[in-house]
Amino acid sequence: MSHFSQIKTQIRNLTSLQAALSDLGVDWKSGPQAVRGYRGQTTTADLTIEQKNGYDIGFSWNGSAYELVADLQFWQQNWSVDRFLNKVTQRYAYHTIVREGAQSGFQVAEQQQNEDGSVRLVLQRWSA
Repeated sequence: MSHFSQIKTQIRNLTSLQAALSDLGVDWKSGPQAVRGYRGQTTTADLTIEQKNGYDIGFSWNGSAYELVADLQFWQQNWSVDRFLNKVTQRYAYHTIVREGAQSGFQVAEQQQNEDGSVRLVLQRWSA
């Protein structure tokens, strides 16, 4: 029986996921790589985060989004699983908005980090 948990996300772009993790100071490796779990069990992920305890966290494509894959019994991050996913999702959304905006000719005009942790972005586009 596998000890791995799979947590669904709305993350669909690997580049924005990688940028989000980098923003948070999380070291990651591009896959496919083995995610190490309980008693030597492994599963393959498209992105892997190695932990100091020898158990890994991964993000694996399920056909429509990247799922977080990990043996949660050995979770060893600075934040709880929920808090980690909230932080990753917020930075992912930021990078997705900036990337999609740039493809439509928008640039970041203003960026503000609010006390509650939210980010306010203002994008603008000049037309001829």
